[in-house]
Amino acid sequence: MQKHKRVKDMEEQILQTKKGEAFYWRSEVWDTGKDTIFFLHGLTADHSMFDGQISAFAEDFNILTWDTPAHGKSRPFAAFDFADTSEYIRSILDKYSVDQVILVGQSLGGFLAQSFIKRYPSRVKCFVSIDSTPYGFGYYSGFDIWILKQVEWMAHLYPFRMMKKAMAKQVSTTQKSYENMMQMLSPYNKSELCHLMGLGYAGFLNDNCELKIPCPVLLILGEKDRTGKVAHYNKAWAAQTGYPLKIIKDAAHNVNVDKPEEVNACIRGFLSDTIR
Repeated sequence: MQKHKRVKDMEEQILQTKKGEAFYWRSEVWDTGKDTIFFLHGLTADHSMFDGQISAFAEDFNILTWDTPAHGKSRPFAAFDFADTSEYIRSILDKYSVDQVILVGQSLGGFLAQSFIKRYPSRVKCFVSIDSTPYGFGYYSGFDIWILKQVEWMAHLYPFRMMKKAMAKQVSTTQKSYENMMQMLSPYNKSELCHLMGLGYAGFLNDNCELKIPCPVLLILGEKDRTGKVAHYNKAWAAQTGYPLKIIKDAAHNVNVDKPEEVNACIRGFLSDTIR
């Protein structure tokens, strides 16, 4: 790994892997006496979607976040694989001697958090899912799975500029959130973007399993999340497990960008109840 430029109160770092460079950011001031939060962003997004969380939690926690392999600055990347991604997360935690981490994952980031928990359950202190969906076979119908397998070729049917605007509009209710999503989509050409969407869902389908999460879990959902069946899955997830589900009014799939203060309050309350 090598040190790179600073972003706000975060230091940019690079994890060198056999498949490419994974860019991540860590707190500029690292306090081994504090708990560590690792923010994991959604599919086709990047770490900037957590700006509103990093600024809110940086004083009380060590912060880690990244551009997931094949996303943002972590491109080009030879392949995107959930098992590999778990190993990259473990490597970063080991570098900073983080025995137990708080994982906050939005959408795809929630999948990656569960993938890590699947492999390293004792390394996670608690998990916050933001507009993600559960591991487990019982939640998903055969039709649901079939649709996920069609995402890449179906995305190719849309004119590229229209597709990006539609994606940004679907995941946001505020102008700030819309502009953030458009910015996060800007590095990709159409072929790369469509392929990345296909890889993300294929990765989930390949890694999915019946998963018992041993740590405390909080589910957060935007009231106006219209992305697939995310709202349906979250309600089923909460009903099946008893995990608390916090629904944020007037927010869509990127709820933490739409309503950062409300989301931060939910996370802070959850952490106060579980680790403080």
